Amino acid sequence: MTRRPQTETIAAEEAAPEADRLEGFAHPRETAELFGQSAAEAALLAAFQSGRMHHGWLLSGPEGVGKATLAYRFARYALTAPDERASGPGLTVDLAAPSARQIRVLSHPALLVIRRPWNMQSKRHAATIPVDEVRRLKSFLQLSAEAGDWRVVIVDRAEEMNASAANALLKSLEEPPQRTIFLLVAAEPGRLLPTIHSRCRRLELPALDAADLERAVAGPLAAAGVERPAAAQAEQLAGLARGSVRRTLMLAQGGGIALYERITGLLASLPRLDGEALHKLAETLAPAQAEQDFAMFFALLQDMLGRAVRHGAGRGGALAGEAAMFDRLLGAGMGRAATLARWAELWETIAREKVQVLALNLDRKSFVLETFLRLEAAHRTAA
Repeated sequence: MTRRPQTETIAAEEAAPEADRLEGFAHPRETAELFGQSAAEAALLAAFQSGRMHHGWLLSGPEGVGKATLAYRFARYALTAPDERASGPGLTVDLAAPSARQIRVLSHPALLVIRRPWNMQSKRHAATIPVDEVRRLKSFLQLSAEAGDWRVVIVDRAEEMNASAANALLKSLEEPPQRTIFLLVAAEPGRLLPTIHSRCRRLELPALDAADLERAVAGPLAAAGVERPAAAQAEQLAGLARGSVRRTLMLAQGGGIALYERITGLLASLPRLDGEALHKLAETLAPAQAEQDFAMFFALLQDMLGRAVRHGAGRGGALAGEAAMFDRLLGAGMGRAATLARWAELWETIAREKVQVLALNLDRKSFVLETFLRLEAAHRTAA
């Protein structure tokens, strides 16, 4: 068997797609500005400047609100010489400084990033963060930092660690090396071990308000050559985005409004599903290369189910045009409470099984079909 030259292997690894990069847009570590999270940034900066920096931080909050951007901003600040820090507010650093450039290309010796790896054979990302990724900590931490220098470990989407990886990380959190800071980024912190929670200081980042969201997405959309949504769609897009920069960019670039309309069209066809439309949608989402669309689809669907339950419970939340559809799907009268309970349970089932589909590389088309068949059954029960 012919072995690939080492230079080819290295080049292939460097060109591998990143699980935490939204295709077509800059990665969080390449993002110069952070919008709407001044309180969280100030908390990290104050702790660092106090000389009593906690070794473990859990940066939590909805997906796409700046958690990873904040983590890399802090890494740049902590690993850059004081005279290279810019005079701007917060964790501002001269992006032309040598350390900042190294962090941008992930070559800084004092920074370790742990995340889902890319499998060169299967041409897809691992479904979870395996223990081997966390074991890289051992050699990283054995490297002696120069006197007075810091080391930073970023675990991106920490909730994606499998059980072995989580336990391996816990050992380092329990016995933290000196001048080493762990930043765990998690949109679903409830999936992390309670013992990991107890060893980290939690910093919650909220969803962005309309003004900050508008400022945050303007630059990336322009840089990617993506047209801003028309005025008629802007309000709908804002409702679907839920204050998330990542989701706004994904929806604006990837036909999110059209996908949302396909979902509402299928729900509107109940109690008799449009089988042809359903199969076409499932086939679109099934290929491995449609991973981003698959994620966007289930994010939209689960949000819609959540809004339906809140609406049915009298707590509002329905977007324009959804209220009448939700009322029809949930039914009325004495049985409405039971129907709401079934829909809430269905939301949890879909969330749990989606994780299993990704982790075990199960048939995505079958999962999409089964999901809508469950919705159909829930509606017939309500009727």
